[in-house]
Amino acid sequence: MTDQSIFERPRALVASAREALRPILPRRLRGDAPVVPVVRLSGVIGFSTPLKAGLTLANVARPLERAFGMRHARAVALLINSPGGSPVQSHLIYRRIRQLAAENGRPVIAFAEDAAASGGYMIACAADEIICDPSSIVGSIGVVGGSFGFAKLIDKLGIERRLYTSGEHKAMLDPFLPENPQDVDRLKSVQREIHEGFIELVKQSRGSRLKGPEKELFSGEYWTGAKAVSLGLADTLGELRSTLRERYGPDVLTPLMPASRNWLGRAQPGVRGADLLLHSGGVAEELVSALEERAIWARYGL
Repeated sequence: MTDQSIFERPRALVASAREALRPILPRRLRGDAPVVPVVRLSGVIGFSTPLKAGLTLANVARPLERAFGMRHARAVALLINSPGGSPVQSHLIYRRIRQLAAENGRPVIAFAEDAAASGGYMIACAADEIICDPSSIVGSIGVVGGSFGFAKLIDKLGIERRLYTSGEHKAMLDPFLPENPQDVDRLKSVQREIHEGFIELVKQSRGSRLKGPEKELFSGEYWTGAKAVSLGLADTLGELRSTLRERYGPDVLTPLMPASRNWLGRAQPGVRGADLLLHSGGVAEELVSALEERAIWARYGL
């Protein structure tokens, strides 16, 4: 018996076993139908409440790894519906998608639903192609921050503010102190730096496809999907199912990658327990968080 025949026999047995099991295997494991796994990236980025996990690298890393690691996958689809949020988490998710795409040699297609705005658009830029609905909200390439001022209110109520710090600027932008113009200038300087990084990322990702004047594209303005395509911020109009069927055939499989869950079946990093609402301030904290999240979506009329 030759060395070659020693190795050929086990291979033949494996092939025979695979054929015998083919009828009972899920279609996506048979290898006879095109597969495009789908990862849903939805919600405010980096914004978590006790009962709702935000969109962070920690809770999307595993679904992304499953999608890019799926055998026979023709591409990976990202279903994005986000008004933005944390620039750090947005960039971390963007980088992870690009790393996985390079490691596995998979093309990436992003589909914008209601919104791919601000940090949501940054994540969309990780795709080789961005497809959106004519009415999707796309763009908002800028940085925003906000707060409230209570200095006059606590004076009116006769409340004395006591704050102890070590460091000249440790208490900058404290909402219970009068606004300091120098602190505002420092904040805007940080925002400009983050904005410049965002602009560079979009330029590198979209390249010559960008068609509008930079002053307009990077002003923080947002547009409908139809206008975004004309500006080169997106590539074409469409939606996930019809686009993938057109490209990969009517038998294309689009399995949705589930979120990572703990042993209780909750999304990771998910609810730490309903007992959070039993503690003092729990309900109020959840309500305020929900209002803040609602306000972020409301910026885009959604």
